[in-house]
Amino acid sequence: MSGFLAGLCVAVLPLLAAGFWLGRRTARPESLGGLGTPVEHATFETLHTASLAAPPLRAGLTEETARKAARRLRTLLGTDALCLTDRKEVLVWDGVGGHHRTEIMERLAGPLESGRGEAFRLTCDTPDCPVRWAVVAPLTVDDSVHGALVACAPRESAVLVRAAGEVARWVSVQLELADLDQSRTRLIEAEIKALRAQISPHFIFNSLAVIASFVRTDPERARELLLEFADFTRYSFRRHGDFTTLADELHAIDHYLALVRARFGDRLSVTLQIAPEVLPVTLPFLCLQPLVENAVKHGLEGKALPAGKSRISITAQDTGAEALVVIEDDGAGMDPALLRRILAGEVSPSGGIGLSNVDDRLRQVYGDDYGLVIETAVGAGMKITARLPKYQPGVHPAGRITQDLADDLAEDLPADLSGQ
Repeated sequence: MSGFLAGLCVAVLPLLAAGFWLGRRTARPESLGGLGTPVEHATFETLHTASLAAPPLRAGLTEETARKAARRLRTLLGTDALCLTDRKEVLVWDGVGGHHRTEIMERLAGPLESGRGEAFRLTCDTPDCPVRWAVVAPLTVDDSVHGALVACAPRESAVLVRAAGEVARWVSVQLELADLDQSRTRLIEAEIKALRAQISPHFIFNSLAVIASFVRTDPERARELLLEFADFTRYSFRRHGDFTTLADELHAIDHYLALVRARFGDRLSVTLQIAPEVLPVTLPFLCLQPLVENAVKHGLEGKALPAGKSRISITAQDTGAEALVVIEDDGAGMDPALLRRILAGEVSPSGGIGLSNVDDRLRQVYGDDYGLVIETAVGAGMKITARLPKYQPGVHPAGRITQDLADDLAEDLPADLSGQ
């Protein structure tokens, strides 16, 4: 990451120099609009143009993104023509002289292989063609050449060679950011798949066994539980969206608890206290359900109680800029040293409930200050606290929460679900 930041600085600063050069060619004192000298005005124009070219490039190097960015990049360089290529073909040509596409690709073999830029004279049989020279600047991501930026001009220019090289480095930074975004998305998807794989087979088996036990004695109850099971699995294995709303996550938890209560009856007491105003808060998909499953596991399956009962509480409070979610059980607890090793990924918890998975995803999305806070000791139960910012750039649910769902949850919460 430090190398990336250094590259970003190196790429942005030369844009100011390019702005200085562009300003000397194009700025007019009568059109400054109060921005100062011609050089200052040109600098602002250059940075503004760069900001417009950046968003398409953040999606990677494709024909569509190249087409959207090419005109802005040509404006930065002030050239008669500019093209962007990948390693196989010209993705877009902006400006005059498009008949040079084939020649450009034939001359790119060396720069694409070596990663070094070069300038060369173009051969042309068209008398009025204004482009006679091409400057090639490779586009690299992690030391791998992905394509090239080619600026075409009427004559050879040392200034254009340097400017094209600096703009190409800036484009490469945007492509590296795109690659990081894609890597982050792939990582989150992989972790969600891993979390789905960790959904306890024992829970699925036990749920189906409980449903089967009601088929003859209480068919209507069996039908209700089968619908709860279908809704829970449908939510857990949905194929779109990295994020969901707190309302949707709580709805899935309610399906899960309905199946657990059918198995354990009045041995399990669950209390929910949810502030209605935090229901639309967005959070990573399958973020709270594993924590509730962990509470059930350690509250009922991991603790031998004289009366065979356990209590779990789930609260979500509005704290201004954040929602504070707390899940607490009075179960067996855990050795804090073992918990630290689990969160560090050094050991896997029995049953694979996914505390480390949830902790990692919260930190990736919101930053290291937003990891899980877990208080526990052997025989003392466990209290898990998660802070969720109400707004985070790039964090949006796959679907909007319906008003009916929000109203239903608001009416039901807070509620004591004991013995239901």
